[in-house]
Amino acid sequence: MTSGPPDLACTASAELVASLRRQFGARVVETHVSWVLLDGRFAWKIKKPVKLPFLDFGDLATRARLCFEELRLNRRLAPAVYVDVVPIHGTPAAPRLHGDGPAIEYALRMHEFPPGALLSEQLAAGSLQPEHLDRLAQRLAAFHAAAEVAGPDAPWATPEVVAGDSLRALEGLVSHGAAAADCNALRTWLQAQAARLRPTWQARRRAGSVRECHGDLHLANAVLLEGEVTAFDCLEFDPALRWIDVFSDVAFLVMDLMAHGRGDLAFRFLNGYLDDSGDHAGLPVLRWYLVYRALVRALVARIRSGQGGEAGGPDHLALALRLAGEGDARLLVTHGVSGSGKSWVAQRLLQQAQAIRLRSDVERKRLHGLRALDASALVVPRGIYGQAATRRTYARLREVAALALAAGERVIVDAAFLRRSERDDFRRLAHECGVPFTLLHCRAPVALLRERVHLRGERGGDPSEADLAVLDKQLAGAEPLAAEEEGEGTAITVDTGAPVDIEALAARWLAAR
Repeated sequence: MTSGPPDLACTASAELVASLRRQFGARVVETHVSWVLLDGRFAWKIKKPVKLPFLDFGDLATRARLCFEELRLNRRLAPAVYVDVVPIHGTPAAPRLHGDGPAIEYALRMHEFPPGALLSEQLAAGSLQPEHLDRLAQRLAAFHAAAEVAGPDAPWATPEVVAGDSLRALEGLVSHGAAAADCNALRTWLQAQAARLRPTWQARRRAGSVRECHGDLHLANAVLLEGEVTAFDCLEFDPALRWIDVFSDVAFLVMDLMAHGRGDLAFRFLNGYLDDSGDHAGLPVLRWYLVYRALVRALVARIRSGQGGEAGGPDHLALALRLAGEGDARLLVTHGVSGSGKSWVAQRLLQQAQAIRLRSDVERKRLHGLRALDASALVVPRGIYGQAATRRTYARLREVAALALAAGERVIVDAAFLRRSERDDFRRLAHECGVPFTLLHCRAPVALLRERVHLRGERGGDPSEADLAVLDKQLAGAEPLAAEEEGEGTAITVDTGAPVDIEALAARWLAAR
């Protein structure tokens, strides 16, 4: 099967797949690089003996090696899904999974997914829940933290490689008939951004952000199985496509959700990843990788369709143009005591407005080496809520907010901001960055505040550790908004004791100038 012209090899492989389909009583799913036979229990993936510009599966030994590589890579994220690599013996007309003699092909065996388990299927059916993306964000952050780091001399994800990959994807679109004006506009943007981001890419490499990632993290490569969400089908055929900045991995799924019209879920996932990983240093390169991933998907769609359009799928090229042209940085900070609903509103507002949310309860703990749900008193006996710790927390929030604003992002800082000096400091930040500033004052009746704080403490599972004693101290010592703060037209007051219209709230924030 490995000698002779590739078309003969493909014909023999197709015959093999047809024979196995009859043996297994299976149905076959075909892509441009593989066949997958689904027998009701297992999925058997066989690589096509094809040579394409980005891969070469023409040799049997290569296909065998890459089957084992695919098994290794995917067991990192989905060990329960991937079973083994099975050699196939016999002939294409009469294949055997067991027997003597040389193997004529290899199949990667996986457990078959139940219908509708892919996140792409769930999104299409309207059953994809935000909590599914929360769990995937946590799983991905842990995966990236444990992934092998590229050494300083490794050739992966250098500024030249990152810029070259994007420009090559764009040139591929040109050769497949994309509009010249669109491609020229994107080329200009890519070249300007590559020059600006070069020091950031170098710093990311030095910081260990280039790791052996997934590489192909879109909605059709993530699955919900027995309540657990995981990614599968890592890129195995080219190390350069998976030895990437972790933010390139994250950006693929964010972009895919945006392309399918679910920017709310995209930013839910992104903020979940940031809360868990703390990798806000990646925000300056986020937009670049979103554009790059959109260009790649636009090119893949055109290759698959063989036409000038995307045959009914999302218009990824239009998304790339929109992302390259967008710039609506603005800053909103919350204000209110514990239990006033700040975090509840901020979570929904970040989805509606597609913003980056920085949460003081999370970042305060991170500064002390704690995870969001860790009990600080068990680890830091002297506590993490003193004046010095609070100053450090607000300084960190300011630093990250400035980074995100400079990257063109909308930013919500979810903190109490009970002192006017804290509010004024972030007002100055917005002025320095040349962006609109909004102060969101959340309030509720005191009895409801006390009830919420008590119930939150009983339930657990929240980064906030404020109890009723903390609430009483806040109520006694908070500095209310001054008349000039409210009179500047930058303050919005929300009573969370009544229903809150998040859509209207977002519209009001985004209308601020």
